Amino acid sequence: MPTKDKSRPLAFLAKVFGTAPDPRERIRPLWHRVIELAREKSFYTDCRVADTVGGRFDLITAVLSTVIVRIEASEMRAESALLAELFVEDMDGQLREFGVNDVVVGKKVGKLMSLLGGRLGAYRGALNEKDRDKLVAAVSRNVQFAEGADDQASAECVADKLLALSDRLSRFSDEDMIKASGIW
Repeated sequence: MPTKDKSRPLAFLAKVFGTAPDPRERIRPLWHRVIELAREKSFYTDCRVADTVGGRFDLITAVLSTVIVRIEASEMRAESALLAELFVEDMDGQLREFGVNDVVVGKKVGKLMSLLGGRLGAYRGALNEKDRDKLVAAVSRNVQFAEGADDQASAECVADKLLALSDRLSRFSDEDMIKASGIW
């Protein structure tokens, strides 16, 4: 007869009452690094990404997709889900900061998650195959550029940066990536 795991109810209570550590805290430095990379000035100056809420969101999803593709190539499936949770948490906070009321926030966050999923799908194949042309096409469809920008040249610039990031990420151990200690 199997024995019961007596620690399970305690784990549940710890979660309910908030005494268990949040597993997202381990991955939070990686999320912050994603945001830092998406705010890198050269995306906006050299690549001419629109420096708007929409343009910044586009870069966050592009950089986050690149990081998630790297995570998917490892054994860190749980970390990928936690990273997506941090994305949701951050977007929820941003929407509230913009004054979106509570009734609408859930729907908007759902739409943002759908956008992330679609973009991840658009970028995944190109990043895994290191296919610059496919990635340029995906960037062209999913990133807003500044008015007057040469969209093709801008998309190539962003795609090259994402491919370079993907290449850098592949050189780090899973643990170094999670720590995101500025080494990448």
